[in-house]
Amino acid sequence: MKLSRTIPALLLALGISTAQAVELCTVILDTSSHQVLLQRGECAQQVTSASTFKIAISLMGYDAGYLKDAHHPLLPFREGYVDWRESWRSPTDPTKWMQESVVWYSQQITQSLGMERFAGYVKQFEYGNTDVRGDARNDGLTMSWIGSSLKISPLEQVRFLDRLVNRQLGVSNNAYDATASLVRSNATPGGWTLYGKTGAASGYGWYVGWTSKGQRTLAFARLIRKQASDPQDTPAGVLAREALIAEYPALVESLQHQVNGG
Repeated sequence: MKLSRTIPALLLALGISTAQAVELCTVILDTSSHQVLLQRGECAQQVTSASTFKIAISLMGYDAGYLKDAHHPLLPFREGYVDWRESWRSPTDPTKWMQESVVWYSQQITQSLGMERFAGYVKQFEYGNTDVRGDARNDGLTMSWIGSSLKISPLEQVRFLDRLVNRQLGVSNNAYDATASLVRSNATPGGWTLYGKTGAASGYGWYVGWTSKGQRTLAFARLIRKQASDPQDTPAGVLAREALIAEYPALVESLQHQVNGG
């Protein structure tokens, strides 16, 4: 498909400087037909899932009962926790965890599960390469999804999200409902209700999720590669998110004949 606007042009229109951010893949899947409507770029390559994996962790946490609702448990920050951002050094509940991508909160959930149960969920979800062993520098239970062993492709992302939307992952109804609530966005591109999560690690930027409008639900994934010349103060996941949201109405309109079953 011919691009009418590039990622840099879209983001400049939003007042975000991106320089050379490169779109690696955009993929959209219809969750009713389970058909891929758009596959643009290299969408089969597996890379780190980064914070997009919080969608899966949320399903695990609610299904196991560790997560109670949108605001419980409220966990205190402790010295020694991952504190890459200043905002992470404060008490965190599930809502703040998802909105601000608080790594240490993810780690409290996975540690509460233990490796056997954690790995079992990943296998049950058929999530990417399902490899949560970690590596020489990263413990699998707490870091496998951040630049380590657990990898997923954009096509696998939308297949996972398809099963989530259709409640085929083997978790409780509350886990599906509560997770959707956590990732619901205030943005409504083209009148679509938007659910999504960013992720960034190893130079990659993700935005994955789904949109709903009427009886239609579309799963999507965008993957970009941040360049050394790009401004480093804007996370790669934010670049991916803002570009996708800006393009989404026109992108879906161009697919409308497929979305309507034509």
